[in-house]
Amino acid sequence: MKKGFAIFLGLFLALILAAAQEIAHRTTVVNIEVPVRVFDGRKFVDHLKMDDFEVYENGRLQEIVAVYLVKKTTVERKMEAIKETKAPETSRNFIFIFSVSDYLKKIDEALDYFFSNVMLQADTVRAVSPLRTYRLIKGVADELPKQEIKNKLAGILRKDINRWGGDRRSLHRQIEDIVDMEGLDLDIKRSMCLELLRKMSDLDHIDESSLLKISNQLKQIEGQKIVFLFYQKEALPIPAFLADEAPLELRRDISLDVELIKKAFSDASITIHFIFLTNKPSDEDDITQLAIPKLARQDNSDSFFSAFTSLAKTTGGLTQSSANAAASFKRAMDATENYYLLYYHPSDYKQDGRFKEIKVKVKNSNYTVAHRAGYIAD
Repeated sequence: MKKGFAIFLGLFLALILAAAQEIAHRTTVVNIEVPVRVFDGRKFVDHLKMDDFEVYENGRLQEIVAVYLVKKTTVERKMEAIKETKAPETSRNFIFIFSVSDYLKKIDEALDYFFSNVMLQADTVRAVSPLRTYRLIKGVADELPKQEIKNKLAGILRKDINRWGGDRRSLHRQIEDIVDMEGLDLDIKRSMCLELLRKMSDLDHIDESSLLKISNQLKQIEGQKIVFLFYQKEALPIPAFLADEAPLELRRDISLDVELIKKAFSDASITIHFIFLTNKPSDEDDITQLAIPKLARQDNSDSFFSAFTSLAKTTGGLTQSSANAAASFKRAMDATENYYLLYYHPSDYKQDGRFKEIKVKVKNSNYTVAHRAGYIAD
């Protein structure tokens, strides 16, 4: 009886010990994935070895366990210090966000380039217009020609953008009409114009909640997550009698917590490319055609440009500022096609909910290195 109990006790303790070891293994062995792009000027550097990289977390040098060179979705080369049991996920998820009031010809050319030269059948694609979000159904590329898919999406985007831009132009014309009204009390004019200017300013559909929603959705998706944000330079038409107060009251600091968004996008391993279009919206052209300059332009783009330039840099993306949306998109897309996937073991990993800063260096200090800024240990 005692012997049987002793055997049972020994087996029980062995099971407890094995379970404890498994738990310890699961809680201490954590691999952090970092997509890294290395450039010599504009040229991607594809000959690096694992010992060419150094990774720091919160300033401390970390152990690199694997590096993979990926071109499009194919692993071209793998370098491992410790044998990985799972191949890296290299699928691609593209998100296009349009904050523009005119469907420009160059935007259409950018979409043409994407569907003709970039998109693979396994890629997922989402498009966010100023009015709503669209998602291409998985497998649609197997059933329809890419050009047909592009044409359908372009038609939807053109309709949404023109409608949104039309709302903006309608408000612009109402302000012009109020300015031209004779016999209307100046205080009433001021009040009416300010209200219309607030409505114009509030038309922007890119805010903190929408961006956090995107980051939360994409965090659950494996593979590469690449966002292209097309933003058209904008200005508000300011009547001369509001020149002193409107710039102060309507100065639009971008309505989001930039640091919060930067951490959320970095944690979700989202790369964002910011394409700042310097084309004048058509309502601004109307202002320049006025015989008498009754309206001035207040450019509200600077805070947006600063915030999203910072976001692009933090996530390993590019900022392109140009009137040519197609050329800017192509440069950003070319920078996205090739990358290294780097894995490292964080020393003394703790699930403390804090943001851990990542810094990747290469031995050749003349190279430009782009990668996400960190992750949240949750």
